[in-house]
Amino acid sequence: MAKKYKVIVKSNKGGIALNIMGANTMAGQQGWLTVAIYFGVFLLIFYLFIILPRKKQEKKHDAILEGLKRGDKVVSIGGIRGEVSKVKEDSVMVKVADNTEIEFLKKAISHKIED
Repeated sequence: MAKKYKVIVKSNKGGIALNIMGANTMAGQQGWLTVAIYFGVFLLIFYLFIILPRKKQEKKHDAILEGLKRGDKVVSIGGIRGEVSKVKEDSVMVKVADNTEIEFLKKAISHKIED
């Protein structure tokens, strides 16, 4: 048994649009499904390659900052090198020269220099 379609002819600004009900609605739904799948895959790739590695890096950096102790050699985000002389709750005192100490926030410490 053959399907019956409803044909609608519309005129818009001199052109004629032909819409066969049933034919275009299926294609439109599949188009949205394809776009949703591509968007989901994009979000997954974005998470796996950008967000997840950054979280791992932040955890590693936080562990280094929590493990700072007196005598550790560090480099600040501005490139200042020195030796930790005192550790406070959210800052550290860094000895950069004789009789010269600078107080840094812990977040301003880039990395610890391993001997």
